[in-house]
Amino acid sequence: MEEQFAVRREKLKKLQQLGVAPYPYRFEVTRRFSDIIAACQGQDAEALKQSAAAVRCAGRILAIRSMGKSVFMHLFDGEEKLQVYVRKDEVSERDFAVNDLLDIGDIIGVQGTVFKTRTGELSVLVKELTFLAKSFHPLPEKWHGLQDKEVRFRQRYLDMIVNPEAMEVFRKRSRLIQAVRRFFHERGYVEVETPMMHPIPGGASARPFVTHHNALDIDLYLRVAPELYLKRLLVGGMERVFEINRNFRNEGISLMHNPEFTMIEFYELYRDFGDYMELSEQLLVALSDELLADATLRWQGKEIPLAPPFPRVKYMDAIAERSGLPVEQLWDEAALQAHIRGLFPGVPLPPTFGKMLELLFDHYVEKDLVEPTFVTYFPKAISPLSKVSRLDERETERFELYIAGMEIANGFSELNDPLEQRRRFEAQVQDREKGDDEAQRIDNGFLQALEHGMAPAAGEGIGIDRLVMLFTGAASIKDVILFPLLRPRE
Repeated sequence: MEEQFAVRREKLKKLQQLGVAPYPYRFEVTRRFSDIIAACQGQDAEALKQSAAAVRCAGRILAIRSMGKSVFMHLFDGEEKLQVYVRKDEVSERDFAVNDLLDIGDIIGVQGTVFKTRTGELSVLVKELTFLAKSFHPLPEKWHGLQDKEVRFRQRYLDMIVNPEAMEVFRKRSRLIQAVRRFFHERGYVEVETPMMHPIPGGASARPFVTHHNALDIDLYLRVAPELYLKRLLVGGMERVFEINRNFRNEGISLMHNPEFTMIEFYELYRDFGDYMELSEQLLVALSDELLADATLRWQGKEIPLAPPFPRVKYMDAIAERSGLPVEQLWDEAALQAHIRGLFPGVPLPPTFGKMLELLFDHYVEKDLVEPTFVTYFPKAISPLSKVSRLDERETERFELYIAGMEIANGFSELNDPLEQRRRFEAQVQDREKGDDEAQRIDNGFLQALEHGMAPAAGEGIGIDRLVMLFTGAASIKDVILFPLLRPRE
């Protein structure tokens, strides 16, 4: 690599000796490669010769084939590849001399006319060549792509240059976010921005990242969820509200988890969790119409239909069905402990009743929920912000949507009784004292807002990164985040 750097740096000096500005300020591009291909690919060679369509285009060199007095190069402009043809008798002496100093990875601009070669390949016959930037490092494996996943994540720009499918993933991600935003705007939701630094971490059960504000001399927490601020807006009278937000949770990294991730949270007054299950189905249908050729996801070899209504199963029933434990035994903490000891001998018991239930759900249920399924009526012990069920006071009106074994959405009828909300927070504090470091804390500012009165409401959060995984077929969340968190190299 050091030798390559030295050789290419020497070529840059020679370019300067030719009078070439190695890093010009601008270059006028009149046609993207995709426009040229769309306009000219269908024409035969003679028609193109007669029209002599003039273009100015630019791209990064992916291949060079020199034949003495002529040079073929393939350029990539971030979307498409196109061949350019440089002939000694068609360009200036200086421009042709530049060819000998070009490397794969360099960026050039060309002015010329579109034609087809004898083999029928659409090309640009170069009349003028402009050097735009030097690449001091060779591209990885040229046409064979970049295979080392860690290098792909650390140097995403290389991944996007040599792996076209990587670029397509992030273009599709952009389209998905646009479609999500449009879905809510069309339904009258107001898009807002709430703080990313919180004096008290809240809105989700998660360990936060801590930072410090020097001027105020206070510790702050990076947002684990925007929920408690968005519900303050419901108190203020915003009937429909949403935020596409970045969240930060100090948790492990896995195929499904990155400490920094994107969600959408949305809330509406006068609705309950049943309304929001229907809204979730409508959103997935809208995304399917936008991003899929049919209403079927194709993810990691699985075909997953997205046709509502999605099945619904109660949380405790799902565990009971797969574990063999009767539902009432699941409500018995001693029976739960005995079952977990037999299931995971020698492993310390989770610190709380709620954590034990979550362990069993993760072990028995989650991975089998491949087709879209609403898991409903979560226990109150693990749902501190949702209303008590109208069917069983031990449960809440909460649902999670699972697809391909992943939690995609979490929603509920919002708890709006400030006295009950304080009791739930106090129960969370007791869970923290038992060793649950993800349990929530008492947020008196939020409780004060509730004490002013909040109408009945529903709320939901959907993981954007996991949605993108589903709609692009990605196996890992790192594949759909441009710059995922990685351990630093020495």
